[in-house]
Amino acid sequence: MAEEVRGFQVRAVKRYLGISPQKVRLVIDQVRGEHVDDALALLRFLPQGAASPVAKLIRSGIASAEENFGLSREDLWIAEITADQGPTRKWRRFGARGRFKPILRRSSHVVVVLEERLSD
Repeated sequence: MAEEVRGFQVRAVKRYLGISPQKVRLVIDQVRGEHVDDALALLRFLPQGAASPVAKLIRSGIASAEENFGLSREDLWIAEITADQGPTRKWRRFGARGRFKPILRRSSHVVVVLEERLSD
């Protein structure tokens, strides 16, 4: 196996995504450490709703790496991808007998770090 040389890193961030971090983590755990083209192919066929925004974020990172830093798409891998908790909107819903039923609308911040890996 050829030795890999780790190179430049590019970071892309999506903040205030209207999906809970728990649901986003189910998707990002499947693409962590993959080549960007393989990750996009996998995300295209996942049924989860978080797959589309995560794929869009990875495509944004690829475009940034190619345009701003001159990196080749064939050398890009997903080095890190995380989903952290964003702000939670609290809604009030009133139930029977004057009770209060809170609804928590969770959001998340997703960060993807693409890394250039050169193989000899």
